[in-house]
Amino acid sequence: MHYVACLDLAGRRCLVVGRSESKVRALEACGAEVVSVDRYEPELLDDVWLVVVVDVEHGERVFADASARRVFCNVEDVPELCTFILPALHRRGDITVAVSTAGASPALAQWLRDRFASQVGFEHEQLARELRRVRPWVKKTYATYDERRDYFRNAVTKALGSACGAEHSGRRGFAPSSVGNDQSIRSTSTPTPAG
Repeated sequence: MHYVACLDLAGRRCLVVGRSESKVRALEACGAEVVSVDRYEPELLDDVWLVVVVDVEHGERVFADASARRVFCNVEDVPELCTFILPALHRRGDITVAVSTAGASPALAQWLRDRFASQVGFEHEQLARELRRVRPWVKKTYATYDERRDYFRNAVTKALGSACGAEHSGRRGFAPSSVGNDQSIRSTSTPTPAG
């Protein structure tokens, strides 16, 4: 069983051992300071937050060194040499769908990811942007966590409830409400972008 979390790696050093442009790009996209090497030396782990090992020849050594330094380590396709694993991901705007099988079957995780991702549309992406926009107002207006939670649950239910019948008649989207005393979210018809 794994504890699931999204990591803020902005400005933090991460090490990739072996060649993997996709792993480097994914870490850089999160703002990490990425060091990518073909040849591993233990001192490369200095000031590193996590290490991804693509070249499994180095896997056992890197895992042992990283464990000794309490650095999170992922050796590709070797779950027993991982202190973290990478889920199958789909990103759409602020929304991330992540599926893991705890290392049992990446193929199954990818199949499930694609299935779930197909249900996330432009309207959800637009709603996420709108919820982010009103978040400061909600935090200022509602004093307790429970009140804020209820506001957002009601806003999501209202917005998605009004879009439920739209599958066969075109997508529906969510536009920012007019500025005033009420920061409620309203639903409006919007075209689905191409692609």
